[in-house]
Amino acid sequence: MTRSIYFASPLFSEMEKQYNALIASKIRSKYPEIEIYLPQEQGDINNKEAYADSVTIAKYDTDALLNSQILIAVLDGATIDVGVASEIGVAYQAGIPILGLYTDSRQQGATNKKKISALQDIAESQFSYINLYTIGLIKMNGAILSSEEDLLSSIKQYV
Repeated sequence: MTRSIYFASPLFSEMEKQYNALIASKIRSKYPEIEIYLPQEQGDINNKEAYADSVTIAKYDTDALLNSQILIAVLDGATIDVGVASEIGVAYQAGIPILGLYTDSRQQGATNKKKISALQDIAESQFSYINLYTIGLIKMNGAILSSEEDLLSSIKQYV
C-alpha cells in the first residue's frame, strides 16, 4: 500500500503557493517513500485559467484526502482558510490523523504580564485567535505544531 499525505493549505497567492511548495519539498526530501497530494499541483482542477466546477473540485480533492493516511493542515492566516477547515472536518470524520501547522508568532510571550494585562482592554489582545472548534477536531485526532521542524519530525508517528 502506498502511504500518502494530503497537504491542505491556502493556494491562491504566489506567497502561499511558494510556501506550500517549500514545505512539500522538505517532506518529500525527508520521506521519499511517501506520496504527497498537494492540491496546487493538480492542474485538472486548480489551473485558474481553466475551469473546474465545484462538484469536480470537491470530488477530486475529497477522494485524494480519503485515500491518504494523514492530513497536514496549514492554519496560518487571519483565519483558517475555509477550504482547509472543510478538509479538516472530512479528515476528522474519516478518522484520518491531522497535523496542524500554526506558526503565528503572536503565540509567543504567553507569560508576559503586560500582554496578559492587555487582555482586559477592548481590542488590545496581543495574541492571535484561531477557531477553537476546528482546533479541537485536530487535537482529538492529531496535534498542533508551531514549527516546520516539529512537523517534519512528527510525520513519522502517523504514516
